[in-house]
Amino acid sequence: MGEVQSRQVSLRRTVVDVDRLVYDGAMPPRAERHAPSTVPVISARERVLRAAYALFYRDGIRATGIDRVIAEAGVTKVTFYRHFPSKNDLIRAFLEFRHAQWMAWFEDELERRGGNPQALVGAMGAWFRDPAFRGCAFLNSVSELGPSNAEVLGITRRHKDDVARAIARLLPDTPSRQRDAAALAVAVDGAIARAQFDPGTDAAIQALRSIVDAVTASSAG
Repeated sequence: MGEVQSRQVSLRRTVVDVDRLVYDGAMPPRAERHAPSTVPVISARERVLRAAYALFYRDGIRATGIDRVIAEAGVTKVTFYRHFPSKNDLIRAFLEFRHAQWMAWFEDELERRGGNPQALVGAMGAWFRDPAFRGCAFLNSVSELGPSNAEVLGITRRHKDDVARAIARLLPDTPSRQRDAAALAVAVDGAIARAQFDPGTDAAIQALRSIVDAVTASSAG
């Protein structure tokens, strides 16, 4: 295996190790993947994006310098800046990529667990227990970069709106459906924050389950 291919394999493993549940959840079925003996060629832009995806989520945006991303991606500075003229451009691309990956995993996980409100508890519990869990990449980004970054705020709002819409599909079609989905989306954010500082995660899951039960009972009544 050549040096470039070896570096690509290492990068792909890094991304999978950083967030296995989310990344694997968006991957195609196993039968459709490449055979182990082949290494799919990915572009320099995608290598940079995947390196940023791994490093930004694991270590934080401010703690990760451009030079570190370049080294991890195995590209030159000229190549990096051709695709991402500034770190802000890379941050936006990272968040868009994260949004697509996470929502694909989330919607698939909810469906796999029955497509009902309790599926939300199971999906979040599985994510919280993964060793790679570092909280919500979008809330983390807003916390790091502050409310003055309008583009990061816009992507975060869109992500949270899409999460609420996915949750709404779990609920019965009642007049309170959208309101209940918005409440559960906020409960999910609270559970994420609790799980981020509570290594046991049980408290976060139990609290989320209680809120889901209460909202479900209210909808049924």
